[in-house]
Amino acid sequence: MLNKFIKVNLPTNNMMNTSVIRNYSKLKRSLFFFPLFFLVTIVLFLYKQDSLHVDKYIQIQKDCFYFLNSKLSQFPNTIFNLTQLGDEIIILSFLSAFILYVPKIWESLISASLVSCIFSFLLKKTFAVPRPAAVFDHTSFVIIGKTLTGHNSLPSGHSITVFTVLTVLLFAFIPKKMNYKILWFIFMISIGLIIGFTRVGIGAHYPLDVIIGGIIGYISGLLGIFINEKYKIWTWINNKNYYLIFMLFFLICSISLINKIMIDHLIIFYLSLTSLLISLYKIVHIYVKK
Repeated sequence: MLNKFIKVNLPTNNMMNTSVIRNYSKLKRSLFFFPLFFLVTIVLFLYKQDSLHVDKYIQIQKDCFYFLNSKLSQFPNTIFNLTQLGDEIIILSFLSAFILYVPKIWESLISASLVSCIFSFLLKKTFAVPRPAAVFDHTSFVIIGKTLTGHNSLPSGHSITVFTVLTVLLFAFIPKKMNYKILWFIFMISIGLIIGFTRVGIGAHYPLDVIIGGIIGYISGLLGIFINEKYKIWTWINNKNYYLIFMLFFLICSISLINKIMIDHLIIFYLSLTSLLISLYKIVHIYVKK
């Protein structure tokens, strides 16, 4: 009888996870209005400027691209480190501990990441916009890191990834008071834009690639939350019996990060690897004790 009482009345998740569950359950579909409004506004702007064609889309941003690239590239080490956060392995490594303490976030992250990958692949294939290095003289702007010359500039995949993750976090930890909500929203969007525009700084994307990618990422994050709320696909994440899956996943990601470190000795790689190894240690410790 006592065992039944404990099972029924004691929550399986900690207070933080319970808070995230509550926050997600309160979200309304009207949140899609603003990102869709901004997308329509951008399309109308391009239409009025007769810039829906690929060549015109590039030319209308040329001056802005050169300006931002010249300014941001003055901090090469900083922007090259920050831009790595658009890599899912890097950014999710910093959130790996949430699997143990706030699994609800990872439930939404997985759904959101799958949605964002689909959007990124389809949109890049559909628009086929050549990257700056495929159009402009390489000596006319700064390129940091690998020179990208593919026809897959729109939208920015890194921006999609960053805003997908930040949107999941934005609504997971959203404050109750309106003043704090506004500040929290501005803070998270600002972080996303700062990271996103590093793609312009390293010469990989045009400004609108980043903005549109950010909007798509925001939509992907929301869709991930709503999909997970409705279908409960990833609830098994909270079950310690399945921790072995994440142990293997973390190990593979660690090997990938070590390979990245061998190529580029960036501090962001060391930090993400450290975060991942700490999470791996903790999850192994819990799994062995279960």
